[in-house]
Amino acid sequence: MENKWDLLESSNEDREKIWTKNRTFAGDVWFRFRKKPTAIAGFVIIVLLIAFALAGPLFTSYNYSVQNLEVVNIPPIMKVYESPDEKGYLYITQSIKVVYVEKDGTLGSQLKKVRDVAKENITIYDCNGQEVALYYEQKPYLLADPESKIVYNIKHIWNKSFILGTDSLGRDILTRLMYGTRVSLLVAFVAALVNMVIGIIYGGIAGYLGGIVDSVMMRIVDIISTIPLTLYVILIMVLLGTGLKSIIVALGSVYWVDMARVVRGQTLSLKEQEFVVAAKTIGSSTRTILKQHIIPNAMGSILVTVTMLIPSAIFIEAFLGYLGIGLQPPLASLGTMCNDATENLRSCPFQLFIPALAICIIMFAFNFVGDGLRDALDPKLKK
Repeated sequence: MENKWDLLESSNEDREKIWTKNRTFAGDVWFRFRKKPTAIAGFVIIVLLIAFALAGPLFTSYNYSVQNLEVVNIPPIMKVYESPDEKGYLYITQSIKVVYVEKDGTLGSQLKKVRDVAKENITIYDCNGQEVALYYEQKPYLLADPESKIVYNIKHIWNKSFILGTDSLGRDILTRLMYGTRVSLLVAFVAALVNMVIGIIYGGIAGYLGGIVDSVMMRIVDIISTIPLTLYVILIMVLLGTGLKSIIVALGSVYWVDMARVVRGQTLSLKEQEFVVAAKTIGSSTRTILKQHIIPNAMGSILVTVTMLIPSAIFIEAFLGYLGIGLQPPLASLGTMCNDATENLRSCPFQLFIPALAICIIMFAFNFVGDGLRDALDPKLKK
């Protein structure tokens, strides 16, 4: 049989050549990071949330502060009655008002009241020239024909005018959620940036110098840590007043403690390495050693700590807003939205559920990304 295989020429250089694709440190981190589905999912959620908070208000026709008392506490899914002309629907608000709803779920105007019939506990409204009776004595309230007393058919439709409903002042919850997410993310990112800068400088100096300097600086950290973090932030905000700047200053002034401890621990272990000793031997200054040798090698732990601090800062901001010492009306944050929803918790639970769900999603997303970065930046997992 004719030989169908040809021998390839080989050399010693080919035998010793490494055919594996070389990757940089960043490429190796991304390779391990993308192998974790939860980390990728968290990263995608964060990108979507940022786009939702920044670009979302450009596509809505509502303002986060404009009130419309005719559509107060409207839920996302409405229980409606068919109108007598069968061209639309009728919705009864919590304030016992009747709102006309189009077939596609778009809210119209309130019906005009014609008269009250006190003996029968009904109110007559005008619906496009026809009378509609509201029986407000029965529960749930019924809409019926005033003459035949036949109750109109009931349906459940999606609110197309306000996709996530309205709050107690008739403001669009979706629009307020966009601005609230924007404020919460802004506070978290700015606070995390300030914490990273202060923590790196403070912890790096304490860990590198050591001795009495390290003891004094870390005792200051211990004193700050003995005070409950939430109480410390509240005290600072009481002194500075409420507002966005006060929240950022309050969070930035106390959240650097954990970062300083992480950087100090990394510095203590790295300053004994050979490359740091070599840098000292050639006469490099303390600033150069910290800036070019120790801090870059500790960046893995720093990034993981920052990623974990962001959801914690969001939760603290939401907690302060829920207590009523955060942003002042009409500004919206996830915490203030939860605070506003507590008044109608039983009748309109969606007003609290929506911002609380947003807080949970944000915290889970950042925690997933933090876990992924921790595994990706761990050199022991490199294969």
